[in-house]
Amino acid sequence: MSRYIMAIDANKCINCKACVLACQQRNGTPYGHSRNWVRETPDKLSLLGTAYQPGACMHCDHPLCVEACPTHATYKADDGSVGIDPERCIGCGGCIEACPYGARYKHPVTGRADKCDYCRRATPGQVPACVQVCPVRCRVFGDADNPDDPVARALAGNRNVYVVPPDFDAKPTLAYLNGTTPTDWPRRKDVPPALAAIGPLSSVVKAFGGLALFGVIGVFVKQLFWPSDSGKSSDKGDRP
Repeated sequence: MSRYIMAIDANKCINCKACVLACQQRNGTPYGHSRNWVRETPDKLSLLGTAYQPGACMHCDHPLCVEACPTHATYKADDGSVGIDPERCIGCGGCIEACPYGARYKHPVTGRADKCDYCRRATPGQVPACVQVCPVRCRVFGDADNPDDPVARALAGNRNVYVVPPDFDAKPTLAYLNGTTPTDWPRRKDVPPALAAIGPLSSVVKAFGGLALFGVIGVFVKQLFWPSDSGKSSDKGDRP
């Protein structure tokens, strides 16, 4: 089984934003939202006085978004990626709130959570759009368990660091080659108590095969804890 990982050499980034635009174009991301970003941070050691840090979903090994999802719509796949099942997502926003990286948003048309999926809809064997268009080749993507894969060679030949929340290590798999700045900017957001309680219940419902009942419970929870007239939503997450 392949284990897909993205690695980024932030020192090469020139902040051209080609990765952001390519992602939006390939995935049809709605205006005002983005699946990835280039974070700008003041850096006295840089010649330009600014450090650039490209980023996206970290596809964590211990993802908080999976913990927060009451319907198991968000899941950790066998290939290492974190995915979203649109048929299960009820648009409650729990995963958006739980992600410390602000890597998720609620799609204004579908009402469901959306994020980087390594351009899963692309032709098999094709790299994600952000990797394909980067003019300085600062992004590498592939199978980390294949020693002949470019990403495996990059990980083996560099000093790799990870952006880790200081209060909870979600085990992000997106690696920064040769360091990056900063590495401790995210903060964990508390999972809503209602979601924490519903998570175990979803397993019981699934055991009975009651998918229809599962959907009813999901809609009830959504309306109970996230009414449409609340006026304060976090549809865009907390992206840098």
